[in-house]
Amino acid sequence: MSDHQLRTRTPAGPAPGPRTPGSRAASAFRAAAPALAVYAGARALGLLAFWAAASAAGKDPLGPLSGRWDSVWYQRIAEHGYRYTVTLPDGSVHSDLAFFPLLPALERALSAVTPLTLGGAGLLVAWTAGLLAAWGIFAVGAQLHGRRTGVVLAALWGVYPTAFVQSMAYTETLFTALAAWALYAVLKGRWIVAGALTVLAGLTRPTAAALIAALAITAAVTLVREYRAGDGSGDGGGGIGPVLRRNARMIAGLALAPLGWLAYVVFVAVREGGPFAYFDVQAQWGNNIDGGRALATFIAGLPWPAALGLCAALGLLGWLVVLCVRQRQPLPVLVYALTIVVISLIGAGYFGSRPRLMMPAFPLLLPPAVALLRLRTTGRTAAVLAVLACASAGYGAWTLLGAGPP
Repeated sequence: MSDHQLRTRTPAGPAPGPRTPGSRAASAFRAAAPALAVYAGARALGLLAFWAAASAAGKDPLGPLSGRWDSVWYQRIAEHGYRYTVTLPDGSVHSDLAFFPLLPALERALSAVTPLTLGGAGLLVAWTAGLLAAWGIFAVGAQLHGRRTGVVLAALWGVYPTAFVQSMAYTETLFTALAAWALYAVLKGRWIVAGALTVLAGLTRPTAAALIAALAITAAVTLVREYRAGDGSGDGGGGIGPVLRRNARMIAGLALAPLGWLAYVVFVAVREGGPFAYFDVQAQWGNNIDGGRALATFIAGLPWPAALGLCAALGLLGWLVVLCVRQRQPLPVLVYALTIVVISLIGAGYFGSRPRLMMPAFPLLLPPAVALLRLRTTGRTAAVLAVLACASAGYGAWTLLGAGPP
């Protein structure tokens, strides 16, 4: 009997059983492991550069990461609840009601069950959320353009110019993790999961409005397309009732999405005794929407070399937006990124924070990620990422040791 006959007569092994949620999670983690490793390496380099710079300057390396600027407000809320205001010399009042509750709630819970201080708990949340965000960003990139693109996309997010904020007890990593996984859920058709994640995002940052808009516009376009397609087919399936029934889970997810953001706005309204109290609180912080007037005024007041450089940066941002449109990114991904950019540019807040506010708009990095993979060798792509990581680490150390908030 030949070897071929032996092979063909060998009984097949047992058919593989259904994959359990645990096995699926393990498989997904293995797929994302390169992205998580590259991201963690970039952030570790940033922390090492800052530690070296802070030590050379005789400063505490942990202080700026967990005990300055917004971090202090979150920890105060975690410890005492919402009760603190500051009156500035010009008479304006800054209330802690401008800060959303999810991060301080997590800080309080972690510090209650671990030996960590509130600052340490905030760092643990931020660093863990950073890894989850990188994983979600990888998942979106891999879903759209393959695993290699997902790895480079996560790496680019980790070397973003203001990526040092990802190592601080701020809300950027937590919000980005929730947003990335919500967008991935929409891409996979898991609307209720997307809605639930958007609820949490709405308790994290006001820019959850971008995620809510992405879900709402995508759902509306889907419903209209299905209604028109069915209405013109003559099969009787184009009525609004059948369309709504077919998309019941999408509608349920969409109904969930704004509840977190709305719940906090209503909380502030009841607390302050006015229906628009939340918006008044934000306006007192200078975070009202002015259509871009503050940005134009800021540019006009700069020396011309700085103004020219800033205009060039804004031009680059506009070009990235054009590339995202030309790349035909899926509607929820595109709407989310563009809305984040618009919200960041038309507000009247402190200009130096705007690059940080745009950091959750990770889909803007998809065109550069795809372009980097067109380099001839993997070594060249890695070299570019290494240079960007060093530049980001140096800029982060310089900024964290400065006086102004990021």
